[in-house]
Amino acid sequence: MMNQIDAERLADMLDAGESFTLVDTRPEDSYEAWHAPGAENVPFGPEDELSKEKVNRVDEVTNGKPVVAICGKGLTSTPFSFELEQHGYDVSVVKGGMEDWSTVYEVVPIDTRNDDLFVAQLQRRAKGCLGYVVGSKSAAEAVVVDATRQTDQFKIAAEEAGLTIERVLDTHVHADHISGGSTLADTLDVPYHLGERASERDVAHEYDPLADGETMDVGDIEIEALHTPGHTSEMVNYLVDGEALLTGDTLFVESVGRTELQFGDDDAATGAELLYESLHETILDLPDDVRILPGHVSVTTDGRYEVGSPGEPIAARIGDLREDLDLLGLDEDAFVDRLTDQTPEKPPNYERVIELNTGRDDLDEPDEATELELGPNNCAA
Repeated sequence: MMNQIDAERLADMLDAGESFTLVDTRPEDSYEAWHAPGAENVPFGPEDELSKEKVNRVDEVTNGKPVVAICGKGLTSTPFSFELEQHGYDVSVVKGGMEDWSTVYEVVPIDTRNDDLFVAQLQRRAKGCLGYVVGSKSAAEAVVVDATRQTDQFKIAAEEAGLTIERVLDTHVHADHISGGSTLADTLDVPYHLGERASERDVAHEYDPLADGETMDVGDIEIEALHTPGHTSEMVNYLVDGEALLTGDTLFVESVGRTELQFGDDDAATGAELLYESLHETILDLPDDVRILPGHVSVTTDGRYEVGSPGEPIAARIGDLREDLDLLGLDEDAFVDRLTDQTPEKPPNYERVIELNTGRDDLDEPDEATELELGPNNCAA
């Protein structure tokens, strides 16, 4: 009987360096756009048979190692694996395919100076989305920041830390993935927060606006909202207890946020000017030892983190970024030119994702969310 493994088991096998070959049976263009680390492509469609040519290709890429097969949803990799078994291969298939792979999370504790402060970074491995549970251990209370649509991941992380979620915050209207913020807040019957400038984005969700400099308390932990426009006009960063800054898509460990997804190609320079001001007059004015906790880490098309590794904190001190990140050393004109002259490919379906994240429309069908989110994030400049 053919062996099935889930996406979490695949992650464990990759992280442990186990000896196997991951074979991706999707069409070549889908594979080239986005695939799991180390995967080899042997396209196999619903009507295909395992030809001698394909067997030779499998022999070439596996070199005698066990095979783990993956496709989009587990539909074509299953018959592919069955036929491989008939040819004597040791083969397993990833249940749910790349669809399930896109929902694998790691919960990573973040060290803090204040023993009462709890911070966990939730990494959505395949997309590079980073969300947070921030709380007070003594008060047993928490807020969630930038929840993805797999909201149970955040509820479980808070519960395992002994914390009750009292508020849900988003840094901005996301363009590359569907936010779970409003849904999570509704489910828990707690306030949902965006920056006060979200009123300019035609947000239909009910939310409590946060003004620049406004604070909220989680036990004795203070969280301050800082208006940091640039990536979007309503972007806010959250300064946690003076020691960590949740930057959303303003500042990443390896780059800064792109500016044309809201402002458009023609006005991307306006966004870049706003971003330069946010970086140099707000973020870089903070002490060097404040730790940056971003909303994303860039993921390559072959599923690898541009910096760090899954399961390790994606974070950096402001002082280190000031020295190491070239973009932060540019003057304003050079910074604007860099952001407007070298814009990467836009996230697929980003306009539809924004429409959903503002609450102006609902999903047409449950599977639409999966299709809209396939592939890594692409919000860095």
